Amino acid sequence: MRLNESVGAVLTHKGRGVLMVRPEASVFDALRVMDEQNVGALVVMDGERLVGVLSERDYTRKVALQGRSSRSTRVIDIADRRLVTVTPDEDVEECMRLMTQLRVRHLPVVERGELVGLVSMGDLVKWVITSQDATIQQLVHYITGTYPA
Repeated sequence: MRLNESVGAVLTHKGRGVLMVRPEASVFDALRVMDEQNVGALVVMDGERLVGVLSERDYTRKVALQGRSSRSTRVIDIADRRLVTVTPDEDVEECMRLMTQLRVRHLPVVERGELVGLVSMGDLVKWVITSQDATIQQLVHYITGTYPA
């Protein structure tokens, strides 16, 4: 694992499964899925078409703080509809830069027009930490002359 590896490598490691929700679903139902699956976001799909990302942050800011009902509010009414996507070839570091610049925590990964995954800032940070740990271990083994069997 290296920092300059692609998002595709991250997806291979974490899995390419993506949890989705329909635009017309209630926010309450989407929150239930997030809770059951222990995730912070869902991709909003209208059939085969990516139309947004719904996150816990969207719920907090656009439902809870505005006194709206999660049972009567539709996902599409609060989801982030900016379609900021990356390809599997995109560099991990560049994705982190993009997420920081745009203040988003999730990036859909699209290949040839098809959704193939979703990466979160947490996924990328974990990748970087694991990569740094591996580099440190390699250096320790090099310096001490001890290599695992």
